[in-house]
Amino acid sequence: MKTGISNPILLSIMVVILLAVLAGCSSAAESSEAEKEQTKRPILIQGPMPIEAENFAERLENVEIEESGSTFEFYIGTVDGYPVIVSKTGKGMENTAAATAIAIEKYNPAAIINQGTSGGHDPELNVFDIVLGERTVNIGSMKTGDRVEGEGIEATEWKPMDVMASEGSAGEDPNAEKARYYEGDAELLAAANRVNDSYTQGKIVEGTIGSADLWNNEVDRINWFHKNYETSVEEMESASSAMISKAYDVPFLAIRILSNNKTNDGAYNPETAAANQEYVYEVVQEYIAFLEKE
Repeated sequence: MKTGISNPILLSIMVVILLAVLAGCSSAAESSEAEKEQTKRPILIQGPMPIEAENFAERLENVEIEESGSTFEFYIGTVDGYPVIVSKTGKGMENTAAATAIAIEKYNPAAIINQGTSGGHDPELNVFDIVLGERTVNIGSMKTGDRVEGEGIEATEWKPMDVMASEGSAGEDPNAEKARYYEGDAELLAAANRVNDSYTQGKIVEGTIGSADLWNNEVDRINWFHKNYETSVEEMESASSAMISKAYDVPFLAIRILSNNKTNDGAYNPETAAANQEYVYEVVQEYIAFLEKE
C-alpha cells in the first residue's frame, strides 16, 4: 500500500496542520498588532475650566470618564484611532501641578499640551490671536525688597524667586533670584506651526507665556511684566504644568489664545476658548501623524 502524500487521509491531515499553522500565524500577528495599539502612550490635553476643555473632549471617540479626587476629570478616548486624554485641571497653579502629576503617573503620556485662554501683555496682539509657548515662566514667585514698617510697598523692585533652586536658601543663593523659563518642546512646536494655516480667526505667534495665581488688571503692572519677563500673555496654569512635565521628562507645549488684552482695550470674548480648542485639535492630529511615522 502506498504511504506517500497521495494518500487521501495523509493529505487531509497535512492540510489541516497547514491551516492550523497559518491561522496561528495570523492570530499571533493580530495579537501583536493589538498589543502595539494598547501600548501607544496617549497625548494629554489640559484645560482649566469646562469652557476650556469640554469642546475638545466632545470631539474624542470612544470616550470614558475617570475622576481623581473631587476636582480632576479625565476624558479618555481617541483621535484618528490614537489615544488622547483631555484633563480638566481646575484653575490655578496648584490644581494644575497636581493634575499633571496624577496624569503622568496614571497614564504615562507621550506629550502634554496645556491650552486655554489668556490675557494679553503685548499690545501688538489682539483678541483671538494665539501664542505658542516657546517659553513659559512663573511670574508669581517673587521675593520682595527689605523695607521696614512705614517704608511702603514697591512692587517694581520685587525680584524673581526660582522655586526649583532648592539646594540653597532662596534668601542667600543669588542663582535663586532668576526667573526660570521652561522651553516648549521642539517637535510639538513644529507640529503646531505646520497647521498654522488652518487657523483664520487671528494670527499665531511664538512667545513667552507667564503664569501665576494672580489676575493682573493694572496696565502698568502688565507692562512691567512684558518688559522684564518678555511675556506675551498671562494665565494661571501653564508654568506649573511645564515644571512637572520637565521633572518627568515629558514633552510639553502651552498654547494660549487671547481672550482679552487690557494693553490695547481688547474686550473679553468667551468664544475664544472654543476657537483655541479647534486649533489645538488640528495640532494634535498633526502630532499624531508625526508619532505614527516614528
